[in-house]
This record gives sequence, C-alpha cells and structure tokens, in this order.
Amino acid sequence: MPTAKKKKSSTAASPGKPGPSRFQAKAEELLLKRESAWTRKDASSHAEVFAFAEEYKAFLAAAKTERLAVDRLAALCRKHGFTEFSGKGKLAPGAKFYEVTRGKSILAGIVGKDPASLRLIGSHGDSPRLDLKPHPLYEDGAELALLRSHYYGGVKKYQWLNLPLAIHGVAHTKAGRRVEIHLGENEGDPVFIIPDLLPHLAQEQMKKEAARLVEGEELNVIVGHLPVPDPAVKDRIKLAVLIHLHERWGLCEEDLACAELELVPAGKPVDVGFDRAILGGYGQDDRVCAYTSFRALTALARPAHTAVAWVSDKEETGSSGNTGADSNFLERFARAYVAKVPGGLDPVEFLSRAKSISADVTSALDATFKGPYEASNTSVFGRGVTLQKYVGAGGKGGTNDAHAEYMHFLRDLAARSRIPWQTGEFGKVDHGGGGTISKFMARYGMDCVDAGPCVLGMHSPVELTSKSDVYQAYRFYRAFLES
Repeated sequence: MPTAKKKKSSTAASPGKPGPSRFQAKAEELLLKRESAWTRKDASSHAEVFAFAEEYKAFLAAAKTERLAVDRLAALCRKHGFTEFSGKGKLAPGAKFYEVTRGKSILAGIVGKDPASLRLIGSHGDSPRLDLKPHPLYEDGAELALLRSHYYGGVKKYQWLNLPLAIHGVAHTKAGRRVEIHLGENEGDPVFIIPDLLPHLAQEQMKKEAARLVEGEELNVIVGHLPVPDPAVKDRIKLAVLIHLHERWGLCEEDLACAELELVPAGKPVDVGFDRAILGGYGQDDRVCAYTSFRALTALARPAHTAVAWVSDKEETGSSGNTGADSNFLERFARAYVAKVPGGLDPVEFLSRAKSISADVTSALDATFKGPYEASNTSVFGRGVTLQKYVGAGGKGGTNDAHAEYMHFLRDLAARSRIPWQTGEFGKVDHGGGGTISKFMARYGMDCVDAGPCVLGMHSPVELTSKSDVYQAYRFYRAFLES
C-alpha cells in the first residue's frame, strides 16, 4: 500500500528562500535605521511639505534683516489674535501675548492650562551680513562713489564680491524724523556691488590663504558713478550720492554716522534641483527656526503648559547687547509674567522648571567637501529635524550639554508624534565647532537642547535647506509646545 505524501508545513521556508535568521531579526530590532523622511510612509505628504515651503519662502524674502524678521513675526502674531504683553491686566489660561524689544527681538506666548509650567523655544533672527561704518561714503579717484563696510558675524569675505547687494535699515534726520531705507529688492531697483580683482592681475592675490584673500577693509561697495555737473565742486560723485539720499530720504552725511544700515544679498529665495526639493536663500541661519517656531506657536489653541517662542538678536556676534540672549531679558519676562497670572509663582522657579529648545540650525553632510565631517555623526539632508545634544568646540567648550533624561524625553516625543529626527555634530572633534543660545537658556536651570534643520553652505549668501527638514522642524516644535 503506497505511503501518503506529507503536506508541507505552511511555516516552512520555501526551497531556496530561507526565512530571516535570528541575527537578521535582531538587526531589525537593535540597529539604528537611517532613512529619508521623503520616503517614510508615516511622515508628511510631499504636498504638505511643498506648500509649507512656499509660505516660508515668502517670509524669507521679506525678512532680510533682524528688524524685518521681527516685523513679520509680530504681524503673524497679531493675525492670530495675540496682543501686546505690556498692557495692563491679568492673563488667564488661553491668553495670547507678544512683546517686541527695540525692534530686534520678539517673544510671544499662550498662557497654558497650567500657567506655572513653561515650554520655551528660543531662536535668533540675526544673520551674517555687511554693516556700514559710521563714516562710510567716499570718493577716491576712480570716478566712483563707494561705501565702507564692516562685516558682521562669521563670513567667508570672498563670497561677498561680485554679488548683487541690497540696503536695508533705519536712519534719523537731524530734525529727528525716522526713515526706513529698503533698496535693491524690488523689480527695477538698483543693486550694489563689491567688485573683485580680475584674474589677469590677481597673481599676488591668489597666493594668499583663503582667510586673507579679501581683507575686511577691502569690502567697499560701489554706490555711484555720475558726478554733479559743476567742475568746481570737490568729490562730485560723492556729492551726487548725498543729494540723492537727501532728496529721497532727507538725509545728510552726518545722519549716516547715526544710522543702522545693512547690506545683504539681493533677490528672492529659490528652489534648487530638478525636483525643487531644496530651498536656497539668504538668512536661513537662523530665520528658518524663528519662522517655524512662531508658526508652531500660532497654530496652538489652549496648550496644557504655557507655550513661548522667543527670537533673540546678536547670536552671530556672541549674543551680547540688550537684545541678545546673554541679556537679562528672560528674567524680566518671568517677573512680569508671574505678576500677570494666578498662583503666586516665583520667577526663578518658573524658569528653572521649564523645558526648552534652542532652535538653531546645524551643518549638513557635504557630498563634495567631506573631509571636516565625521559622517556617522553628521546630519544628512532630508532625514528630519536634528537634535543636537551639544555644540561648542574642541572639548565641548562653550556649550550646554543636554542630559540623557531630556534627550530621551524629546526622542520619545518625536516617536509618538511620528516625526523623523536625527542627531549631528559640527564636524570632527578639533576641526571647528559652533555656538548657539542654549547655554544662555540653560543657565536659568531649565532643561535645553539644540534642535533644528541642517544646512549646506551655512553663513554664505545662499544657504540650502531640505524642504522636508524645514517642515519636520515645524512639526517637532509644535509637538513640543503641545507636550
């Protein structure tokens, strides 16, 4: 009698196709997964990312200086029902407020259901640029009028040559009238140029090291060429420029000594690449975080904790001054806040118990110049918001180093909210480094970590971000303020 054939088990591996081994299963369980947010099924849709990027581009085009950035953020607050913090009266849960400091710093918040508990996001609105010297205008025998500048923040000076520049700023006439100057951004506006030396005559220049290829005193900007028609007048081109300034804005040469005028790259942000997935524009360090944090704040209704977004000034030169993070601004805010909400809070305790984020950008892995980076500890375009445990330089000098407990809190928050995130450092150990405002926030006792998108070409006239990273930063800031 023939023996019946045994049926193959449904769990047995197919011939030639063995199932996952124990080690493959462990690899799936234990190894860190590094993948693009663009392809994650649980991340945001491409339509959401691109739509948000268009709104951000409009902000970036209009916010070329710290003053203009604060103006736009204040307008965003007013649009969403925020009122001035300095007004009289108490604040109840759900109240929305904002405060502008000297036109260069802004703080906005929503009183939480628990007014004694604070979620704080701090960023900065200033970016590297060229400031005009107190006595900038001169004419020097080349039939040109020029402006002398003093660079602000960390720049590669040679990047600012042969680049169309716009002028923005504030001045006051002798009579005390305040005038705003904005020239070089609109269709038909003139722009301003620092010319480079032609290669035919640059043999000695090209022997210099890059840091001295262009000296600070050589960043002189062409602003005029047409002289007044009177040969008896000295410095006829300089005078023609002054006549223009007086006729248009009422300014004389002495007024320039008291003015605050900045030269920045002219033009609007652009899409980069065939797929338009990268955004290029001036000032993304750190207006990308200023914008996304305020967008996150204004999207809230009645948060559980008091939610605050703060944009400081002067970060690129050390955060000093009365609009910088190294001032006593947070202390003054805390004292004023606790006087307006119920509960008899102590301002020091209020700040020390806060959870906070220093919202700032970090460096992205450069596909061409990989040398200064340690690839496994460098942020990569498109992998989400970067949580940076520490910044500083060398042996972590000049930084806040976030605690493990707080890093876990934020990692868990990102996981629960399905927000792609990564970690990164500012290049190899002993190869440089950077600073943020995190150490100025943490000195009040609050937990703080740096978090923001990564950037290519940081501090250059055109910085690059992944549109996906920008959107994931917004989502992360919103989840944090709602946590």
